[in-house]
Amino acid sequence: MKKLLLLLCIVASGTSFAQIKMQGIVKDSIGTPLELANVIAINQDTNTLESYAITDEKGKYILSLGKNGKYNVQVSYIGYKTSDEAITTQETDITKDFILQPDNSLDAVELTYEMPVTIKGDTIVYNADSFKSGSERKLEDVLKKLPGVEINANGQIEVEGKVVSKVMVEGKDFFDGDTKLATKNIPSNAVDKVQVLRNYAEVGQLSGVQNNQDNVAINIKLKEGKENFWFGDVTAGVGTAPSPNDELYLVQPKLFYYSPKYSINLIGDMNNIGEVALTNRDLRNFGGGFRMPSRTSGTNINLGDNGLGGLTNIQNSQEVVTKLAASNFSYSPNKALDLSGFLIYNSSRMRTREESFIDYIDIEDDPSTPIDESASLPPDEATVSTGREATNQLLAKLSASYKPNVNNQLDYDVLARFSDDKERQNLFSSVVGNTNQLDKAKPFSINQNVNYYYTLDENNIFAFEAQHLIKDEDPFYNALLNNDPSNNDDPDNDAFDDTAEGLGLDRDQFAYDINQERRVKSNQLDAKLDYYNILNSKSNINLTLGTIFSNQKFNSNIFQFLDDGTRFDPTPTIEDLDGNALSAVNDNVEYRFGDVYLGVHYRFKTGKFTFTPGVSFHAYSNQNTQGGETFKDNFFNVLPDFETRIQFKKSESLTFNYRMSNTFTDVTNIAEGWVLNNFNNIQFGNPELQNALSHNLSLFYRSFNLFNYTNVFAGANYSKNIDQIRSLTNFESVIRTSSFFNSQFADENASVFGRVQRTFGKIRASLGANYNYSKLNQFIQGRQSLNESFTQTYSPEVRTNFREAPNVRLRYSYTVRDNDQGTNTTKFITRAPSVEFDAYIWDALTFITDFTYNEQESNGQTDVFKTWNASLRYRKNSDAKWEYSLIASNLLDIDSNISNGAGNISVFSSETFIQPRFITFRLTYTL
Repeated sequence: MKKLLLLLCIVASGTSFAQIKMQGIVKDSIGTPLELANVIAINQDTNTLESYAITDEKGKYILSLGKNGKYNVQVSYIGYKTSDEAITTQETDITKDFILQPDNSLDAVELTYEMPVTIKGDTIVYNADSFKSGSERKLEDVLKKLPGVEINANGQIEVEGKVVSKVMVEGKDFFDGDTKLATKNIPSNAVDKVQVLRNYAEVGQLSGVQNNQDNVAINIKLKEGKENFWFGDVTAGVGTAPSPNDELYLVQPKLFYYSPKYSINLIGDMNNIGEVALTNRDLRNFGGGFRMPSRTSGTNINLGDNGLGGLTNIQNSQEVVTKLAASNFSYSPNKALDLSGFLIYNSSRMRTREESFIDYIDIEDDPSTPIDESASLPPDEATVSTGREATNQLLAKLSASYKPNVNNQLDYDVLARFSDDKERQNLFSSVVGNTNQLDKAKPFSINQNVNYYYTLDENNIFAFEAQHLIKDEDPFYNALLNNDPSNNDDPDNDAFDDTAEGLGLDRDQFAYDINQERRVKSNQLDAKLDYYNILNSKSNINLTLGTIFSNQKFNSNIFQFLDDGTRFDPTPTIEDLDGNALSAVNDNVEYRFGDVYLGVHYRFKTGKFTFTPGVSFHAYSNQNTQGGETFKDNFFNVLPDFETRIQFKKSESLTFNYRMSNTFTDVTNIAEGWVLNNFNNIQFGNPELQNALSHNLSLFYRSFNLFNYTNVFAGANYSKNIDQIRSLTNFESVIRTSSFFNSQFADENASVFGRVQRTFGKIRASLGANYNYSKLNQFIQGRQSLNESFTQTYSPEVRTNFREAPNVRLRYSYTVRDNDQGTNTTKFITRAPSVEFDAYIWDALTFITDFTYNEQESNGQTDVFKTWNASLRYRKNSDAKWEYSLIASNLLDIDSNISNGAGNISVFSSETFIQPRFITFRLTYTL
């Protein structure tokens, strides 16, 4: 593998040696250097764009040209006549200056070719054709080749290290709230321009009074002829694979229509090979573009998630069958009104298998206590888990935006979400034995958002934002464990016997058939009114009056089916700190939270600096009622925040941010009774939980240099959590029971990350690094211990972007994870070199392959797994309607992936079984 990577590096670098450098300075008629002048070189033999550059602040440019070639070099600058000269290269570098003459004509500058990259204020515009080689099929294939743009491991778009929050097509939202549907479905041949909108403001009226540097959006401009016509493609395929996946199928229609007045997008997917645009977890996290009005207030309240998290992800499944139907529309009946929305239905079935070994950490005995804490730790455990998951999800959103004039804007959004989820799992444990489990849930939620923005005059702006959420969750859990009723009171009794006694179960049964029904209803209103007073061109003051009200109701019921089929309702108990037995039934729990706050922020600019100091005053009230008692906690708090930004240049800045925040928990952690997260993971709530206070600091630097196409971003984050809600964990064998409390020990987290990217002609090199340190206080068997972890990751990469020659992407990821869990220290090292190769041959044949070699080392043991995929596509030419494809995944027919890691209380290694080798033949018709 190392020899292969070295050979590819030599080939890639060797190509660059066949280039010569042409450089010089662009000036005006009086000798003043011109910054941001456009310089392009057109190959006279092929009539294609060979190289391009943009001058720096000294007017300097650099072009990479082929040896012994003939080129037309065009130099242009707004307000000046375009210079066009013929250049013949030989074997040596060329130095040539250009002097541009003023042009008083009103005619637009005409260039034979467009600049591949231009900057207009906070907008970077990429000409997509300048980066295409012919092997691209979808939008993500184009985005990967753009300087400064990346597709991360989760399939999200990143620009200068920031995740893109919105994708638009022709200025219209494309499934607002998710970017993966756009990147994996919009055809590349429809993309003309990619506009990266930095400092993106959702509301134009507020763009001058808010700091939006963390907001990045992308707008796709379509090619001429794609408007007012349907475009897209329809793919159908069949294939073979080892049993039980011996009959493979795939149908994927993707159709789009755009006009100035309305747009329609239709995406369908039905296959059993695991190729999906959105995973189940993606859909669960799909927010539809909703953002909480209180997101910057300093208050964070967690309503919890009581749905099913899924057994695993698509990549770690043995079998995946999925159906997706999605539609998105926008309609503008007039200039003042815009209507839009989407409907997404997803159905998936998955089969999984995982084998794990868990080594629990040691705890030292506390000599001041009468018990030996170290003696009651769980034994090491080996498990084999097989599962099946079935999910049906429906999301629907409707939006309306009314802008009668530049001073008024009214927005309304409603998002409804419905799910029907079921998971079955069979777990064999070397400690517990065989267990069958069933999880079911049919949650739904309705989220409504109303915003009104009003500009009174040039100095006074009002903004009202309100969001209301209704959520109803009904998880059901069932576990069936084997039991020997004759050894209940023996020292070596069954692993679950002691836990069953605490749950109040009937232990004189040959099986524990445990069930829990839960119901969590949440109702939350989040609203605020902002007033912006523009004092002058460089400063403004912002006053915010806001409130958050939430109400959560919690009910649960634990019951047992006996061997004879009758139902038994136990009375669970738990011991308090004095050893007294308390009832652990949590029904009719109500939790109310309220926050009324006033915020003041002052924003002013001086030179390159923008300062935004602020403070918010909060009056909190929260209470919960359960078991005939009411617990109240009302208090007042002041939360400061501060931000400063240094704008060195238009494309270079440094931002520092500090924020103090309060975090409140959800009703599940407050409900004083048993909650069965799993038969071996049981929790007990604490009605006296209080908020956690955190200090958060961040520093972020970004730079995008168009002169040498160097993109740099780097950041550092630090957080310190005080009174953090932590769990008190106790073990009965491998059965974990946890309660919650506000820890007096502060937890800390620090991270430093960055990436440097540079383009050398047709070669782009980058180096990324990430460091993360965390300090976590944990409490096991009544003892406090400190868990420290330090992770460092390095990821160098080289990729080419030739038009005629094949392209290669070489990447190496090196990760070291050090964990110190008190009495247990571990180190995990992961090495993952990878190569991607694509070739577009004879303007008809596309060959793409990728290979990853993953090596994991821990405790002197090394585990290796490999991934190899390939595809061969044929179409008569780039304009052909039909394309024929042969696609293979997991060519080496690897059975499983190996992973190692450390949790807060254990070290584990797991083997996850994956889909076998799949080979499919596909036919694609392009509209």
